[in-house]
Amino acid sequence: MPRHRIILILACVIAAVFATGLAFRAGMFRPAPASAAVGGPFQLVDQNGVPTTEKALNGKWSAVFFGFTYCPDVCPGTLQGLAAATDILGPKKAEDLQIVFISVDPERDDAKQMKAYVSADYVPKTTLGLTGTPQQVAAAAKAYRVYFAKVGDGPGYTIDHSTAIYLMDPKGRFSTVIPYNLPPEDIARRINDAMREG
Repeated sequence: MPRHRIILILACVIAAVFATGLAFRAGMFRPAPASAAVGGPFQLVDQNGVPTTEKALNGKWSAVFFGFTYCPDVCPGTLQGLAAATDILGPKKAEDLQIVFISVDPERDDAKQMKAYVSADYVPKTTLGLTGTPQQVAAAAKAYRVYFAKVGDGPGYTIDHSTAIYLMDPKGRFSTVIPYNLPPEDIARRINDAMREG
């Protein structure tokens, strides 16, 4: 094979690799977010015993998190992270964000228990605590594709559950997922980016 043809083929291969790299950086091969797949109708009660639906998410950005008040570490840690992230966002953006904590332990987490829990110092003041019947909680978890399961018997049982935070836009539509255990700075950055783009 002539030398100039080999050089031409190599140049084409290098150009193709370069173009593919640029396309990946531009996000051309990124799958479209399945925004319709997360979130949906729910019927629960808030920490004051007031019936609450998905309409509570309208008008503000909502960081939706599923957990339970007897959770020893993941739930308090997540709420503390959200509180710190809210401080980093600053007063204006923090005002546009509400934290929605949905219990996956309806046996123990009634409205009174939720009210006591969301009143704790480490819980963001903008937190809406929601609970309901086992059927209502299961329906809400299904809408958000959240896994949870009771572990153990007796009063000391625990709940195994999904740990992600679901950020919903002011129209109640899924915006992005915030993985568990991110530093507050990264949580704030993801929320800020979503607010700016949304």
